Amino acid sequence: MTKVLVIRSSANGANSVSNKLIDSYLAALPAGSTVVQRDLDKHPVPHVTHQSLAGIGRQAPEGGAFAEARALQDEIIGEVFDADVLVIGLPLYNFGMPSTLKAWFDYVGRAGTTFQYTAEGPEGLVKGKKAIIAHARAGKYDDASGFPFAVPHLKSLLSFVGINDVDVVTAEGMAFGPEVAEAAVSGATATIAALAH
Repeated sequence: MTKVLVIRSSANGANSVSNKLIDSYLAALPAGSTVVQRDLDKHPVPHVTHQSLAGIGRQAPEGGAFAEARALQDEIIGEVFDADVLVIGLPLYNFGMPSTLKAWFDYVGRAGTTFQYTAEGPEGLVKGKKAIIAHARAGKYDDASGFPFAVPHLKSLLSFVGINDVDVVTAEGMAFGPEVAEAAVSGATATIAALAH
């Protein structure tokens, strides 16, 4: 039985293309799959501040000041470790990932838990996971150039914690007119649905 963790980060709700891709993946999942969803638009993870930083560090601090941040981080990290597959919605906002998604990753990264530093360099501790990125963008870009930054950044963060088996499904050209957008979404939804088997 496959356990899937879904991370939605679009602020566009029902109009979101990345959410449509995610929905196509979920609809194609085999019967008996378990799905946990976290919608960062409806329930955003708080951005890191001076008040929460110690709570999400390596050691849990004494006292209750950081307890809420620590409990949320424990919950988020637990969801990641419990999943076989992470499906992450990635709309392109100003050439990068939504700040809500970056905030979620700030809670995923905990030294000694999801990664560690060794004499040979950093080592990701989240082993044996697969990630699928449901990427949507208004323009069209040459991904080999490293621009825009959203996909390379997200893949680097995943790799840092040990997730290197990553598929990226992209629907692009949403601003190029309804025919281009419809074709792009249709192709991407078929591609991501095939990954569910």
